[in-house]
Amino acid sequence: MARWVLLLLASIALASCRGEAEEDGQNRGFPALWEITGVEGRTEGWLFGTVHALPRDLDWQSPELEEVVETADMLVVEVSGLDDRRGLEELFRALAYDAPPSAPIYSRLDPPSRDRLRAIESEQEIESGTFDAMETWGAALALAEFGRAHSSEFGADKVLLAEFANREIVELEGARLQLSIFDRLPEREQRDLLAAIIEEVAKEPGDRVDLAPIWSRGDLAALERTTLQGLLADPELKEALLVRRNSAWAAQIENLLSASDRPLIAVGAGHLLGDGSVQSLLEQRGFTIRRIQ
Repeated sequence: MARWVLLLLASIALASCRGEAEEDGQNRGFPALWEITGVEGRTEGWLFGTVHALPRDLDWQSPELEEVVETADMLVVEVSGLDDRRGLEELFRALAYDAPPSAPIYSRLDPPSRDRLRAIESEQEIESGTFDAMETWGAALALAEFGRAHSSEFGADKVLLAEFANREIVELEGARLQLSIFDRLPEREQRDLLAAIIEEVAKEPGDRVDLAPIWSRGDLAALERTTLQGLLADPELKEALLVRRNSAWAAQIENLLSASDRPLIAVGAGHLLGDGSVQSLLEQRGFTIRRIQ
């Protein structure tokens, strides 16, 4: 569960909704990849948007990406060390249980969400009261595990981390900072997050969008439509989970690009979509961003 909890933060940027994004599941290309060049026209690095849970047999590693992986001097990710299950579990427990909630979990939900949670607990054989001692955000992330369609074992970032095992790997956030983003959310926003995740997990599998084929064919328009109807439609959650993080990352990435080593920067695909994307922030800092796949 710990790995999924950590990877959920970027997946939230692609929160599921049912709509036109799922109409065509055929793979017509490969995931989006961008080249970053500086003012002198030199290639300084690359940007790649990831999805953190994928089917085992999905073909997403193109020759272009493989060439970039061979060329890049380092990998930049949101969180590394995803195989340290014990450490991640301990960190999650330390943060999710450190401030005892003022009310049991059912009392933190409106009646429709309460009924959905009871149905999930019954279906998944979760003992009633399991989430009472958790902070609201912790309960939301724990519940999110039951809504995933694929395994994080085959996620794009995990595959890339293995490819760069003998090269430098840089974290933009790390596990503690990433979980702390949730921990610092106001209680009202935590409850909005919990209600949204309960609503998603309660859906029938056929009513959920499978992001894997959309992402793997590089359909950015469909991905962006999905985000506009998902959790990021909530302005406060969007500010905390996307806008502020993108701004912080742009500053970090600018520093990394000033060095001689050229990084492959692999972050959740939702951070590379639309206004306020990492690309647009880097362009404001003088870089040229060109999609090459």
